[in-house]
Amino acid sequence: MAKRLFIKTYGCQMNVYDSARMADVLRPLGYESVSSPEGADLVILNTCHIREKAAEKVYSELGRLQPLKRTKEAQGAERMLIAVGGCVAQAEGDEIVARAPHVDMVFGPQTYHRLPEMVARATRAAGAVLDVAFPVEAKFDHLPAVGAPQGASAFLSIQEGCDRFCTFCVVPYTRGAEYSRDADSIAAEARRLVESGAREITLLGQNVNAWHGRGSDGRGWRLGRLIRHLADIDGLQRIRYTTSHPRDLDDELIAAHGEVEKLMPYLHLPVQSGSDRILAAMNRQHGVDDFRRSVDKLRVARPDIALSSDFIVGFPGETDADFTATLRLVSDVTFAGAYSFKFSPRPGTPAAAMEDRVPESVKEARLETLQQLLGAQEAAFHRSKGGTVMPVLFEKRGRRPGQIVGRSPWMQAVVVEASERLLGEIVECRISRIGAHSLHGQLESAGLAAPGQRVCA
Repeated sequence: MAKRLFIKTYGCQMNVYDSARMADVLRPLGYESVSSPEGADLVILNTCHIREKAAEKVYSELGRLQPLKRTKEAQGAERMLIAVGGCVAQAEGDEIVARAPHVDMVFGPQTYHRLPEMVARATRAAGAVLDVAFPVEAKFDHLPAVGAPQGASAFLSIQEGCDRFCTFCVVPYTRGAEYSRDADSIAAEARRLVESGAREITLLGQNVNAWHGRGSDGRGWRLGRLIRHLADIDGLQRIRYTTSHPRDLDDELIAAHGEVEKLMPYLHLPVQSGSDRILAAMNRQHGVDDFRRSVDKLRVARPDIALSSDFIVGFPGETDADFTATLRLVSDVTFAGAYSFKFSPRPGTPAAAMEDRVPESVKEARLETLQQLLGAQEAAFHRSKGGTVMPVLFEKRGRRPGQIVGRSPWMQAVVVEASERLLGEIVECRISRIGAHSLHGQLESAGLAAPGQRVCA
């Protein structure tokens, strides 16, 4: 009888990838993924430590799981194992064990390849199994082949950790030093993903464009060369990568944006602030002019490229002039999307000890102003696609019968009325209406429409 595995994933795409690989690691032990923790034999919370109050959200979830564990035990069934993995586990492993004694396993993001051993130990032991050391061996060398298909769009981790040490960020402390997989192992996993139905692959890393792995020719490659290598894989039609650091956007990668057709014209490039003074306090290791020059090069290489970014407002010491500089940068560059947040101190980071804190009311006002500007730019970008024809990769059913939903080259959700047989295919669509959070289109070929639907290109 199969064992039931429930994984709840918090945070970024890398955690989504990690959760899928955890399921792959546990599948030989007889675990099959389920959609609910009720009655599960193993529950894993794969956590993220980036956002404010991340740890408290985990403790709240652990509180909700405790009665489920007791119920299972009261029924005389095999006990439910509860595990906390990921970055909160790495940062607060001992605290989790102390505050939540019903937790059976706590492990960091670099150790989940050892899950079978941890499960065996937790099954025998009375106390929690704690594994948050940074292992000498790379976990990618010990993971099984990709198991369950991810769908038409798949994630592939190529790089982990970060050596940049931005003063506000916990990643170097929870994910460790930068590590790059070799090109052959990445290409082999990409081919397996394509064989299982993936048409688009997003390359993942905490600082993905810092990737510098061993190439197929035995030499050191950078990300631009790797993308060209992956573009030769038959059946792979789209390539993306995230998340990037402006300091590591080199000319070879910029050239790939202009020359590799499969590399999508959308790039997430976090800048965080438009003030050189604040960027220095953040230890971003680039200036505003550096960012502007990179954007100019990208737009020369690929004129239709769209950019998104990250912004932090209210960083310690941020003045009105600093914030105005951020607004000026946003106005000048223009973004198709962005994530913007109020500064919140992450325990253990240098910024957490910085003085000259910005009042909460000021942070809130600045965030609202910035988000209004960014929202207007995003809406304008969506409107610019009205009436155009674009290739859409269809990924899933829509909310209404007869609808399917896909992604444009610029990451926009596109909704059309068409047959589900198009899921996993890239089809030309004409955008006929701009919604609040998506584009609505019509297929260019009437023969591909849903039964009973009329297509008017």
